[in-house]
Amino acid sequence: MNTTKNGVANKVTVASLLVALGIIYGDIGTSPLYALRAVIGDRPISETLVYGGVSCVFWTLVFQTTIKYIWITLQADNHGEGGVFSLYALVRRYGKKLVIPTILGATTLLADGIITPPISVATAIEGLGLVKGLEKIIVPGNTLTISIVVAILSLLFFFQRFGTQIVGKAFGPIMAVWFSMLFVVGLHQISLHPDIIQALNPYYAYDLLANYPHGFWLLGAVFLCTTGAEALYSDLGHCGIKNIRLTWIFVKTSLITCYLGQAAWLMHQGLPFLNGRNPFFETVPHWFLLPSILIATAATIIASQALISGSYTLISEGMSLNFWPRVTVKQPSESKGQVYIPSINTILWFGCILMMVYFKESTHMEAAYGFSITITMMMTTFLLSYFIYYRLKWKKAYVFLFLSIFGAIEIAFFIANVAKIKERWMFLFFELFIFATMYVWYYARKINNRFTKFIELGKHSAQLTELSQDDEIPKFATHLIYLTKANRRHEIEEKIIKSIFAKKPKRADVYWFVHLNRTEDPFTLSYDVTELVDDKVIKININVGFRIQPKTELYFKNIVKELVANKELNLHIRPDGSSKYNTEPDFKFVVIEKFLSIENEFALREGILLNSYFLLKRLGVSDEKAFGLEKSDVEVEQIPLVYQPITNIVLKREK
Repeated sequence: MNTTKNGVANKVTVASLLVALGIIYGDIGTSPLYALRAVIGDRPISETLVYGGVSCVFWTLVFQTTIKYIWITLQADNHGEGGVFSLYALVRRYGKKLVIPTILGATTLLADGIITPPISVATAIEGLGLVKGLEKIIVPGNTLTISIVVAILSLLFFFQRFGTQIVGKAFGPIMAVWFSMLFVVGLHQISLHPDIIQALNPYYAYDLLANYPHGFWLLGAVFLCTTGAEALYSDLGHCGIKNIRLTWIFVKTSLITCYLGQAAWLMHQGLPFLNGRNPFFETVPHWFLLPSILIATAATIIASQALISGSYTLISEGMSLNFWPRVTVKQPSESKGQVYIPSINTILWFGCILMMVYFKESTHMEAAYGFSITITMMMTTFLLSYFIYYRLKWKKAYVFLFLSIFGAIEIAFFIANVAKIKERWMFLFFELFIFATMYVWYYARKINNRFTKFIELGKHSAQLTELSQDDEIPKFATHLIYLTKANRRHEIEEKIIKSIFAKKPKRADVYWFVHLNRTEDPFTLSYDVTELVDDKVIKININVGFRIQPKTELYFKNIVKELVANKELNLHIRPDGSSKYNTEPDFKFVVIEKFLSIENEFALREGILLNSYFLLKRLGVSDEKAFGLEKSDVEVEQIPLVYQPITNIVLKREK
C-alpha cells in the first residue's frame, strides 16, 4: 500500500509538478501580496528600509525555507507523509517530553488556518480599488469589501463537503500562471532599475536590523514571507520530496524576482510614503490590473483551500494518535487521504469570518499575523533535532549547530512577533481552547489507561468453553466480538471477562477479541489471527495506519469471509447464525464505555483532567461510531471508573 503511494508521489512528471504547485505553495506563494508592504508600512521610504527589507526577505527564504524545510525537514518523511504529527510518530520513542512540543506545534499550525484565508483573500479583493471606476466603491474596510471577502470565504467552506477532486485539477495550472505572473512583473521592474539586485547583499539586512530605528522589530513583518514554509512539510504526502524540491526552484525564483521588482518600484516611484498603496499591484501594468486581481483572488482561494485541507488532515492524525477527541470524519471523494471534518470546518469558518469582521482590512491583519507560526516552527525544530540525531545519525556537534542556527533565527522572529500579541489578544482564546483540548485528551487518556487491568486469557479459556456449551443459558450471539486494547496475544482486559461472566452470562459459539493497533506508518492495513481455544476463542490484531479512519466491522467481516473461504479454524463447517429468514451471519459487538464514578476523591489536576475528558467524550462521537460499528450489531455497556475512592466517610448513627 505504502509503496504504491510513495511510488506515485515520487514520480516526476509534468502532472505531478503541477499538483505540487497547486497544493503546496498557496500560502507562501501569496505572501508577495502583503509581506513587503508590511515591512514598509507608514515609514518614510529610504534605501536602508527598502534594501534592508528585501535583503531580509531573501535571506529568510534561503535559511528558513530552503535550508531548513526544503533540504533538512523534508528528509523526515514517515513513509511519504509529513507534518508535525508524522514527525512525532517518528521520534516519540526517543523522549517522553516530546508531547507538549507536539501539542504546541499542532495548536499553532491549526490557529494559522484562521487568519491566512481572510488576509490573503482580503488583500486580493482590496486590489480592485485600483481599477478605474471602482476607486470609491472598493475601499479597504468598507462594508462592501468586507461582504465580498466574507461571501468568498463562506462559499469556500460550504463547498468543502463535496471534496476538491473536480476543481483541484485546475489548482496547478492556476498557480503556474500566478508564479509566472510574479516572475514577469518583477523582472520588468528589475529591467528598469537593475541596481536593486545589490539588495541581495546580506550587509543591507544587517544594516536594517542593527542601525535602522526599531529595525529589529521589523522582523515581525519580514516573517510574513515564510509563513507558508510549514505547509511544505505538512503536504509532503500529497506530492513527494522530488516534486517539492524541483518546483521550489521555480517558486523561489518567482518570489525573489517579485520582491526585488516591488523594491525597485519603491525606490523609483518618487513619493516619500506608501500612503496605503500596495507595491504588488502598483508594479502591475495598468492594462493588466483587472486580470492580475482575478488571478490573485484565485491564488488566495487556493492558498486558503490548502490550509483548510491541511487542518482536516492534522485533526484526523491527532485523533489516531490520541491527541484529539473522536469527531465525525467523512471522505468526500475517492482520493486517498482526503477527509472532511464538519466540526473543524465550522470552527475554521466561524474563526475566519470573525477575523475579517474584527480587523476589517488586510493591513490590520498583518499586525496580528505570524506569531502562531513562529511557535510551530520552533517546535518542529525541536522535534527535528531528535530525528536528525536518532534517525539520521548526525553527530552531536552538527545537531547542536542545527539547533543554534535555526533556534537563533526562530527565537528572533518569535521575539519580534511577540509585539503582535496586543493586536491579537482575542486570538489567544482560540489557541488556548485547542491546546487545552489536546492536553486534556492526551493526559486524561493516559490516566484512564492506568486503570485498565490486563489478565491472562488462558486462565479463563476452560470457563469460556464451558459457557459456550451450556445449553441452560440462552445464547447471546453466535459470534460475540469485543474490542480490546491488549497488545499482547494472550492478554485481555479484566473488564471484558467480567462482562462475559456478569449477572447474565453471555453465551456464544465463538468469542472474538479484536485489537486495533495504530501503527507509526500512515497507511498500513494488515491483520493477523491467533486461535487461543480451538474453534472457540480467537484473537485478531488489525494494524491500522494513523492516517486511516478505522472501519472495524467492515474489516472484521472481511477477515471472517477470508477465513471461511480458506477453510481455516473450522468456520466453514459451523453454523454462523444465519437462517432461511435472515441470511446475514449473527455477529454481536460489545463496546464497554467508562463513566466517572461519584465514588471518587480527586487531587486538583486529576479532577480537572478527568472531568474535562468525560465532557469532551460526551461532546464527541461515540466509541461505536468512531470504530466504524453498525448500531444494530452493537451492545454498549457502561462501567464506572473509580480513580481515587473516597475513604474517610464518617456516618454517625443516631440513637
